[in-house]
This record gives sequence, C-alpha cells and structure tokens, in this order.
Amino acid sequence: MDRPVRPPLDDAAPAPAGGGACAEGRRAVVGPGAQDDRDDRTGPGGSGASEGGPTSGPATVPLGLPSEWTASLHRDPLGHEAYHARIQERMADLERLEAQGGAHLSPGPGLLVALDVDGTILDLDGSVSERAMAAIARLRARGVAVVISTGRGIDAALPVVRHLGISEGWLVCANGALTLRLDPGAPGGFEIVDERSFDPTTAVSTLLAAVPEGIVAVEIPGVGFKVSRPFPNGELIEDQIVVGLDELCSTPVTRVVLRAPGMSVDEFSALVAGAGLHSVEYAIGWTAWLDVAPEGVTKASALDALVARLGLDPARTLAVGDGSNDVEMIEWAGVGVVMGSAPQWVRERGDILTEPVWREGCAAVLDALVERVRQND
Repeated sequence: MDRPVRPPLDDAAPAPAGGGACAEGRRAVVGPGAQDDRDDRTGPGGSGASEGGPTSGPATVPLGLPSEWTASLHRDPLGHEAYHARIQERMADLERLEAQGGAHLSPGPGLLVALDVDGTILDLDGSVSERAMAAIARLRARGVAVVISTGRGIDAALPVVRHLGISEGWLVCANGALTLRLDPGAPGGFEIVDERSFDPTTAVSTLLAAVPEGIVAVEIPGVGFKVSRPFPNGELIEDQIVVGLDELCSTPVTRVVLRAPGMSVDEFSALVAGAGLHSVEYAIGWTAWLDVAPEGVTKASALDALVARLGLDPARTLAVGDGSNDVEMIEWAGVGVVMGSAPQWVRERGDILTEPVWREGCAAVLDALVERVRQND
C-alpha cells in the first residue's frame, strides 16, 4: 500500500503498512509460519500445506515493517466460527457479482489471483497467517496462477514468495515495473521477462527542490538502491550505495524513491502535490515515503501484459489489495477485493470489501473461491 494513514475499518489495530511501494520497500522480520501437514482436503481455516509448499516452522525472513509501527502492533485473529462466517459472506459476494453478469471464478488453471503483500497477506507484525498460507496453497494445488503483485523490489519480494512456497510461476515487482518468471533452475531462481525504466533526472531534481531535506534513491534491478544518503535502519533490505546526484541520474531506473524521515505525512503530501511531477506515476505511503514509476506503469499494466502472455481471460482474474498503488489492479481485475484497512476512497473502487489483514480478510476471500466448489461437488 502507498498512502497517508487513514482510520482502519476495525479499530482493533492500527492501519497496516502494506501493499505497495512505500511500505513494501521497508522490512523487518517475519513471524511464525505455517506447518507442513495440510493439503487441499483440509477445510478452510485448517493448518499446514502440501509437500514442497510454504516454509514450515518459525521463519526469519526479512518481510516486515519500519520501526515507527512496531510499538503498537498486535494480532486479533478471528475465531474458527467467526472466520467461517466471513467465508460465507465472501461466497455470497462472489455469487452476487456472478449474478450481475460477472465471470464464474472457479479455482483452476484458467484463473489468475493477484495478491498485494504488505497489509494484504503480510500482517502488522511481519508474518503471514497460517490461514493465508493454507488458502494460497489450496489455490495453487488446483492450478490457479497465484501472482504476488507488490511495490517491493526484487530482493524484498523474493523472500515473501519463497516463504509462501512459490518457486515457479510469476511475480510482479516495483509496482509493475518488473515482471519475473520464477524458475528454481535459473540464476537466483528467477528471470526478468519485462522491465520498464525511465530517466530519473527530472523526477530527482523536482523532488529535491520540493523537499530539500529528503533522501532520494533510485532502484537498479539486480544491484539494489543508489541513495543520496543512507535510509533509516531497517527500511531497506536491499544494498544501498551512497552516490552523488549525477550518479543517481546516470542510467535509466525502474523507480525513484523520496523519503523524509521525521516529516508528517500531511506536510510531505502537500510538498509533493506542489512539486509538479509530470509524465510519471506516483504514490505516497503511510509515512513520508514516495514512489515514482515510469508513466503508465502500474500493477495493472503488468498484470494485463502477463494475462496476455499466458493466454488467460482478464475477466477471470481476482485481485486483492489495500493501498493507492493497488487501485488500478483492483479496478482492472474481474473481481477487485479491497482490504478493510484501506482508505475510504480505495474501498469505493473495489467489488468486494473484506476484513483487514489482522482479521485475515484476504484468506477468507481465497477460501471462499475453493469452498464454493466444495459445496457444489
């Protein structure tokens, strides 16, 4: 997610820092993972995953959040009966959309499911719940193309997909600027099949003129970030190389980041709005963090190209997200699902509103896809 903080749907926890470039560029540590004793026969809410699936036991993958949130984080998961009630509600939502002329989203090889990371599948404490792990594993066991679609760069996104047990398939990074084919036999376990870059010179100069005290970074796939000065500890897991402004702008990049530690989101947003950025895509995060992407490049544009590559029907897609950088993806998908922690204006863009991440809203939607088939078998 990438936007200023808004009150969440449920006041049981603070708004999560996930879903997109700003929050998705910052990492801490993932918590306990799932166990390896579940398979597709396990009902929703069960535990475990099929062989070769998600990582088992406590994980130490850097997946989480910046330090400004950690003091107030806590989980408040639904109980078994309440969770199953949410699955029934999401099933009713899918039935309603189908009755209104939408496609029937049967879990199988013809279906693509795109998932944001932070605030969608990654919880406030930097963990993925067992229910989310199980739901993703069940869909993949049925042949569904589950595509992680994130604002994170490659080095920050790969630990997530590996923790989920996804070693083959597709991954959208950097808010659509990079699309990877996951292949355990390839160097690093992936191949970049689509890369969209731009000349960062105008964006860098415009942003520094608006926020002189800001830190500017440019992302170089396979290298990390070139930065004007180091980011606060824990905000980037990728390598940081401190360089001068001429070097920052010396080659095309997939993303420009502006960070203003200590500045309020409102002040930061006002400065960015007055900067006059043109011919780029940009989104602001939960903190004073801005991502700038090439013009026309979004998660939706990358997914649309991927669907065409795979010969799938765009109508038979489902996307789940919670942030401003997810809006295009949510509107593009056959069924767009918004997490309950999203700002009101983002909620209004989706077809289905589900529970926040700390109430496992994404898992409930994914389990609803499978449970519809179970009940009809």
